[in-house]
Amino acid sequence: MVSGRPLVLVEDDLVDYEKAMERMAELVAARQNDERPDTLWLLSHPQVFTVGKRTLPEHLPDPARGIPVVSTGRGGQLTYHGPGQLVGYLIVKLRPDEGVVDYVREVELRLVEALGELGLPAERRDTPPGSELLTGVWTRDTGRKIVSIGMRAGRGVTSHGFALNVDGDLDPWHYAVPCGMPEVEMTSLANEFRAAPDAERVRRVVASAFEASAL
Repeated sequence: MVSGRPLVLVEDDLVDYEKAMERMAELVAARQNDERPDTLWLLSHPQVFTVGKRTLPEHLPDPARGIPVVSTGRGGQLTYHGPGQLVGYLIVKLRPDEGVVDYVREVELRLVEALGELGLPAERRDTPPGSELLTGVWTRDTGRKIVSIGMRAGRGVTSHGFALNVDGDLDPWHYAVPCGMPEVEMTSLANEFRAAPDAERVRRVVASAFEASAL
């Protein structure tokens, strides 16, 4: 079990993506200046596709779908956000001997623990040489991707984070190429369980996996 990095928990419901980015920048600046502790911000977004710096134009959705596409400074490629998805932004000061890739691996393991607690066996994957990055979390039995992760670090503090598909519409994932992998099959807790999970319990379990609690 990964442990030893307690976070302060901040929670919201549905927040516009660009407004969330403004707020996240404020949180990051405060953490860089040691004006606030390490933080996990849990929230959801209205429908939006976000793209990383390496996203190919042919991986973008047809504009006729009517879902906004927003460029972002995080790592990773295209992902989708929408209602029914739990997003976690992680504003964490890295240890002196730690890089952002190291922390991403920790995030993967914490989410594997959370999904196990919820009754879904899951795993992280190592990326074979020359392959597209397999960052994220995958269901162990069905081999589907259930968590997307894209992060960056500036002045030793992380930003952005993860998106766990809980019970939202999975159709928008088919409108584009998620994670730079045309063959990937995205899933959700509701899809794997064939029933809608208790969204509030999902939040509590995820927060617990990150040792996050409100002040």
